[in-house]
Amino acid sequence: MALQALPSSWVAFRKILSHFPGELSLAFAYGSGVFRQAGPSSDQKTAMLDFVFTVDDPFAWHSKNLKKNWSHYSFLKVLGPKVITTIQNNYGAGVYYNPLIMCDDRLIKYGVISTNNLIEDLLYWNNLYIAGRLQKPVKIITMNENATLRAALDKNLRSAVTAAFLMLPESFSEEDLFIMIAGLSYSGDLRMVVGENKTKVMDIVKPNIAYFRELYGHILQDNPQVVYKTQQSRLEIDKSPEGQFTQLLALPKTLQQGIHNIMDPPGKNRDVEETLFKLAYDPDCGEVVHLGLSAIVRPSSLRQSTKGIFTAGMKKSVVYSSRKLNKMWKGWLRKAF
Repeated sequence: MALQALPSSWVAFRKILSHFPGELSLAFAYGSGVFRQAGPSSDQKTAMLDFVFTVDDPFAWHSKNLKKNWSHYSFLKVLGPKVITTIQNNYGAGVYYNPLIMCDDRLIKYGVISTNNLIEDLLYWNNLYIAGRLQKPVKIITMNENATLRAALDKNLRSAVTAAFLMLPESFSEEDLFIMIAGLSYSGDLRMVVGENKTKVMDIVKPNIAYFRELYGHILQDNPQVVYKTQQSRLEIDKSPEGQFTQLLALPKTLQQGIHNIMDPPGKNRDVEETLFKLAYDPDCGEVVHLGLSAIVRPSSLRQSTKGIFTAGMKKSVVYSSRKLNKMWKGWLRKAF
């Protein structure tokens, strides 16, 4: 899985990682501090570096990290690693973030998620939170030989392609596809209404087409439902009801269930497969898939944002929110003028 950011960044990322407990099944960096983005987030030297650390045993990891990096945590640190682990696993999207940390003269934010929770999100899209970040280019710093995790990472990418196909027309460009994929995890996200740059998705994709192509090229070339014209950077997909039904059956279970909840009126009591078969013939199929995505992302992002007030602490929450609002304002001005 992916992808190279700036070559010189490798040593810097490894050095930052050395400040944390080493029992990581996966660690990756993402965002505008790693991959160039258009617009107000484009300065990689000053952008905050975003990391996610995946750990097999969150309680043991937080216990060690509290000893090494006590100052990183909010007031919750006084309650100990058991409470921190409970908050991480049972609230929001299953990830615990410490933002606005100075480390090796760089401002960083890092999230901690359990390996099991990440695998479930990758396979089923329970939250589409960290799974959504992994649908875009990331810089993997370390990853162990967990075959289940590796398979789940690949399945997440294939699911992203399938969901995007269902919301696109019969013929479209590579850029159209990558913009659709990058936007999956923002569907219904309240942060895109207040707090995020409105052009965020396009800013992510446009400077990084080559990275998206590296991430998804082999999946597109192996997909029997796709004609991938690499020279023209265009694709054609099967939009027949039979083709769409095959795609709907390949979606993650949580999204399928969300679609079923939208489509199945009271008293009909259809099973999920029957609902998906009916949707395959519906001209509004793509819109229903989008609504199903929103039904996952909206509550997940709201719970995680609320949780962040406690995990970051009030002061950091205010500072972090002001940074987001500033980026949103700059994005609005750029779009307006």
